[in-house]
Amino acid sequence: MKVYLSIIIPAYNAALTIEDLLGSIRKSRKVDLREVEVVVVDDRSIDNMEEVFYNSYKRYKNYKYYKLTKNSGPARARNEGVRQAKGEVVLFLDSDVKLFPHTLRELISSFKKDPDLFATTGVWDKKQKSKHFFPKFKALRDWSYWIHDRDQRGYYFLFSTRIAAIRKDLFVRLGGFNTSYKAALVEDIELTYRIARRYAVIFNPKLKVSHEFEDFLPIARKYFWRSFYWSRLYATRRKFDPVATTSQEAITTVSAVAVVGMGIISLSQISLIRQIGLIGIVGFFALHLFGVRKFLYYCLKEEGLGFAAKSLLVGFVLYLVIFAGAFYSLVSLKE
Repeated sequence: MKVYLSIIIPAYNAALTIEDLLGSIRKSRKVDLREVEVVVVDDRSIDNMEEVFYNSYKRYKNYKYYKLTKNSGPARARNEGVRQAKGEVVLFLDSDVKLFPHTLRELISSFKKDPDLFATTGVWDKKQKSKHFFPKFKALRDWSYWIHDRDQRGYYFLFSTRIAAIRKDLFVRLGGFNTSYKAALVEDIELTYRIARRYAVIFNPKLKVSHEFEDFLPIARKYFWRSFYWSRLYATRRKFDPVATTSQEAITTVSAVAVVGMGIISLSQISLIRQIGLIGIVGFFALHLFGVRKFLYYCLKEEGLGFAAKSLLVGFVLYLVIFAGAFYSLVSLKE
């Protein structure tokens, strides 16, 4: 049978997660797996991922494993995967996710039914195995971005490579991912902009994967550098996005910084300046609350008042991190 869908998985030191992902593909329901191939591209891992793969999946002809000659980043790994792919449609998955049983059926059906569907993306599930606060916070934050906060007027959505699919011929015509990005930063966003010049990236909430999030510091680091590189894209494009990096999120970020700034002003020994600072704190904090109101209400419904209050505080800190990344990007551009 002819391969219709090629699943591309860039992987680096993913021995602990890759088997769960590959297993979830085989457990997909109502899918003829003979028309699906899986292409794992090893970005020169130093763990035993290759051994894990061959121990479990060597016997399956439609599971393929390629190893890059040197560590080059997920952008190049994905491009190499597409070069090896035989399918009409390519699906990109991160190596640390798991498919829901219905996801592949929904994806294949969507492309076969609609010849005008060129690219689509899905969402991380909101549930976490971890009982710790931050992974649950991050899962709810991302879910809220995509389900509640996104700009409904947007004709395209971010080609988010946790789970995103595109017709292979279009991907090749666009030149693939920009390999100048050596880490998983904004290579997916940059490709989104090239797709969106002529085609829509359709968001389908039925395309779901599960993912266990990291704790605060690794995520904060990613936020900083993603903000840094996205700000450079914005500097040339001058447009916000319909999800996550929206104009509303920019206002919410600036309002958090303004609260801190007004807090410093309120420490002044001069009465008038101190009063201006206090009024500013109230005003900008109200603006910030307005910006995160949907997310906080969602946290309240899902996890209760205490979780929502803590989410406000942690989210506030992350907005400061995002601003720091953008500010550093702006300063470094002028040097």
